[in-house]
Amino acid sequence: MGAPGPAREGRPVRIVAPWVRTRLRTAPGAAAAMAVLVVLTAYLAAAFPRSVDAYETNGLRHDIRTAVAAESVLEVSMRAPGPRVPQVDREEALRGAWVARAQEKITASLPAPVRADEGGSAYGVRTSQPVEGTDAWLPAPDNLPPMLTLAAQAGLDRHSTLREGRLPRAEGAVTERTGEVEAAVTAATAKSLGIKVGSVVHVPGVDRDELGVRITGIVVPRDPANSYWAVEPTLGSPALVTKPSRDLPPPRYWRASLLLAPDAAPALLGTTGEPQMYWRIAPDAGALTARDAPGLASRIASLENGPELTRLRAPTVVGPSAVVATGLDEIVAAHRSMRSAIAPVVTVAALGIGAVAAVVLVMAGSLLAVRRQAELALLRSRGGSLRAIGGRLLAETAVIAVPATAVGLLLAVLTVPEARLLPAVAAAGSAGLLACAALPVRAVVRHRRPRPHGGREDLVRARPSRRRTIAELTLLALAIGAVLALRRRGTGSGGSGAVDDVDYLVSSAPILVGLIAALVLVRLYPLPLRFAGRPAGRLRGAVGFLSLARAGRAASSGALPLLALLIALTTAAFGGSVLAGIDGARERAAVLATGADARIGVVGSSPVLPDGVAEAVRGSAGVGEVTAIRVEYGVPLPSDAKGFRTALGVTMIGVEPKAYARLARQTGLGEFPADALKPVGGGGVRDGGSDAGRVLPAIASPAVAERLGDQPRDIQSAAGDFKVRVAEIRANTPGAPGGDYLLVNAADLTQRAPTTLLVTGGKLDGDALRRAVAGFGTGPGDGLTVKLRSDERKAFVNTPMQEGAERIYAAAIAAGAGYALLALLLSLSQTAPERLTLLARLRTMGLTRRQGRQLLGLEVLPQALLAAVGGAFVGWATIVLLAPGVDLVRLALTATSDVTLDGAPLRADPWSLVLPAVGVLALAAAVSVVQAWWAGRQGSINELRAGDSR
Repeated sequence: MGAPGPAREGRPVRIVAPWVRTRLRTAPGAAAAMAVLVVLTAYLAAAFPRSVDAYETNGLRHDIRTAVAAESVLEVSMRAPGPRVPQVDREEALRGAWVARAQEKITASLPAPVRADEGGSAYGVRTSQPVEGTDAWLPAPDNLPPMLTLAAQAGLDRHSTLREGRLPRAEGAVTERTGEVEAAVTAATAKSLGIKVGSVVHVPGVDRDELGVRITGIVVPRDPANSYWAVEPTLGSPALVTKPSRDLPPPRYWRASLLLAPDAAPALLGTTGEPQMYWRIAPDAGALTARDAPGLASRIASLENGPELTRLRAPTVVGPSAVVATGLDEIVAAHRSMRSAIAPVVTVAALGIGAVAAVVLVMAGSLLAVRRQAELALLRSRGGSLRAIGGRLLAETAVIAVPATAVGLLLAVLTVPEARLLPAVAAAGSAGLLACAALPVRAVVRHRRPRPHGGREDLVRARPSRRRTIAELTLLALAIGAVLALRRRGTGSGGSGAVDDVDYLVSSAPILVGLIAALVLVRLYPLPLRFAGRPAGRLRGAVGFLSLARAGRAASSGALPLLALLIALTTAAFGGSVLAGIDGARERAAVLATGADARIGVVGSSPVLPDGVAEAVRGSAGVGEVTAIRVEYGVPLPSDAKGFRTALGVTMIGVEPKAYARLARQTGLGEFPADALKPVGGGGVRDGGSDAGRVLPAIASPAVAERLGDQPRDIQSAAGDFKVRVAEIRANTPGAPGGDYLLVNAADLTQRAPTTLLVTGGKLDGDALRRAVAGFGTGPGDGLTVKLRSDERKAFVNTPMQEGAERIYAAAIAAGAGYALLALLLSLSQTAPERLTLLARLRTMGLTRRQGRQLLGLEVLPQALLAAVGGAFVGWATIVLLAPGVDLVRLALTATSDVTLDGAPLRADPWSLVLPAVGVLALAAAVSVVQAWWAGRQGSINELRAGDSR
């Protein structure tokens, strides 16, 4: 390693070639390949925690930003001072200046991480009860006067554009006795109520004459979705509201708002509207992260009923009667619940890919150690200590792995922004540390004792040691415990939603199952080779016998590549099945949302479909069958033999049995025999009136069937009065999917006009359907709605948390495939020199090129087949074992979804099991073909050198 040189200044100097530099110059290709592998592994390791942080943070922000404004804002409200307070003080408390100062104090006192979005916050004074518009010229659709909200909300000039007139002002000092004030209305309100600039709207007064509200301007909201307008929708646009009534159709009236100047609020004290001051604080979601969710929930609870509410009620802030109301706590709770459902399932993918990556790094180190076995054995025989050899190898790998780890970490930080750095550093550092330690540890362990030159490590002749048996039994017990725990309590984290509340033992159950399978298969693998070796030896051809002999002489360390392939295939099968299960759950939810491929119903006062609609729909493009049904909501059920319970209403559906039975069979929603709804005859009429004594067979949901019992029960509905007896029980039905229902034959109803069309067809055109039903409305506000299953399906993929989890699983499948490829290549590369030497020697004995390709292909076939079949079986077994503990509902649907699924169990996806296994076989065959081709292009001189240990 060095030679003595000339003396310098009287002392001898030794010239030593630097170890690390020499080794890197000797094998630059291997160093570059190792660096690329470490960069990729460190990047994936660092990107995973950052990706989870990013999608959880984006999910929290998305949930807050897309929530209904009335639920997301933090509303502080207080009734106007009562009559016992001097009138001057009452009026002063309602003026704009006092309310604005209170807004500043509330915003400044909010506890972190609650922060206000000034652009979406609003404050002012409003009538808590709507007041009646008494003017005769105001529209009254069913002789009901409009009900108005008078709101003196600050910031109208910043949130609206003046279209006509001017903004309202408070002329002079407005008091409780002021007779007229100014206001503005939005363009939508002006159009619906017939209001113009200069109009005067009168509202009732209390102990005084009516208050006149003069309209001075018409405005248009700049951003109707902003919480300034959206918290109280009638501020921006009026609504035609139905008054609760037993009349059909129920009467309707207008609800609208008049926008007063902030200093005109004292006039509201003289109305019947019971004025209140309010401060609507829109949360600033841009500064929130997923780590803030627990603290945010705690602070909101304190604001609603805790120490923070006490601070707000201080006389120097708002006042002792302040009340805080918000739905933000429910939004945060839903986010944490979804996070607690998604995190353990995602952790399964992360641990699986992490295990495969670790095995591949160890395999890379082992390959380098095997390639340098003669060199290291020579150093050991010349007196090299294990510590010195290990230190030099560690320095050699660290020069490659440390910069590569830093590059991988940097790439992860650049590609996945807005996430914590420390977990990424820890994950990338672990990958780099493993890369550094793989080669020296493998070399030190292998060269602890002198090894005989050329010793065989036959897999067939290997006998497991006692230590290995104990280790395998320990891992088996650990895997069984993890699987049992998962089946007992599922993959959930207990529902607390804590950021680090994940049971890693349970999430690693697929890895442990794959590990045990690998160890078992390695133990069983020699048996078929022994049984097949003797018959193959009696065959005329030598290729079969040689390939089996070569497969049997594989190193006993072949468990490592098999382990990598099994875990990769298991993770790919698990991940593919998760993605397929999510897609299936969303398809099921889309069907439950519509009941068919399309649902056409009536909007407005008339619940009956106009004539000709069914024929128009049948002529539309892509329509297969059209099933007309009558749906009546809120039909009361009998509570006992003496009366009816009107509070409990169900959906009653009248159908044509044969057509509806076909629809139920096609959609998979409560299939039933058409004969179960045989008509009783008479068409529901007897002696010119409704026949209330007839007994109709019915199909009911379980809850309705339990309530009705097995005896005929009276039903009173708009379709007629009759008795029903439950003939069949089904959990779902297309007419009312996911709800309680009662299904009868429409031919037995007194009123059987259809209200809904259920349409099926493979290639429905939504635009064509809407054009077909356009123009069938019967009056103002009436019309037909078209609800497509495909549109409902698209609505289930819009949350960042779900999209992030799906992306991680897709990346896990891709990364698993890549690492499986690397594991297979490393495994074949380890024996490539020996395989090429054997091929060259056999060619000198007359082996043809074709036989050489067959030999290499058949040699790798047993291990590749073992990995492929074993991986598919282990993947299937893992999914079957873990499926009872995995529910994909929260991965597929949001907490605010209108559709409720009973469950979305994990099922094995055939494509996810078969495709990776076939890929392993194809890859092994391709590598063997390439090796045979390369060996054919090379001469045999290098492979037949005398004294070569290969």
